[in-house]
Amino acid sequence: MKPLIRSIAVGAALFAVGAVMLERAKAGSDEFFPPVTDPLTRQECGSCHMAFPAGLLPARSWQKMMGELDNHFGDDASVDAATARQITTYLVAHAADSAGHGDMRRWLRRVPASAAPQRITELPKWVREHREVSPREWTRKEIASKANCVACHVDAERGYFEDD
Repeated sequence: MKPLIRSIAVGAALFAVGAVMLERAKAGSDEFFPPVTDPLTRQECGSCHMAFPAGLLPARSWQKMMGELDNHFGDDASVDAATARQITTYLVAHAADSAGHGDMRRWLRRVPASAAPQRITELPKWVREHREVSPREWTRKEIASKANCVACHVDAERGYFEDD
C-alpha cells in the first residue's frame, strides 16, 4: 500500500474509532437520556411537542399525566384507550425510577417519593441545571418556553442535553 493511501486509511480508521468513543462518552454523561423509541409514543407525543425522554420523570408522573390527557397543560390531548395504554406502558417501563434506568434517578433527588411531578422544568435538578439562564432568555421568540429543549439543546430529540 502506498504511504499516502495508508495514511488516509489510518486517519479514517482513527476518526471512526474516535466518533464511536465520543458517542459512547456522550451516552454515559449526566446529560443523556435515552430518547423515545416507541413509534406510537413518538407520533402521538411528538405531534405537539418534543417527545420527552421517559427517563426525565418517574413512572407515577407518567401514569398521572396519561390519566389526565383531557387537560394536558391546558389542552385536550386525549387518545383512544388502547393508544393510551400502549403509551403509558412504554413511558412507565422507561421512566427514571424503572428497573435498569438507575442512572436517571439522579433527576429525582429531592422529589418526595409520593410526588408525581408533571413538569420536567420544575424538578430540582432541572432548576439547578438551568439557574444561569436569565428569566428574560425564556421569553425570547426562538425559545418561548422552558419546555422547548431543542431551542438550546440541538440534539435533545436524540437524548443529548449537553450545553450547545
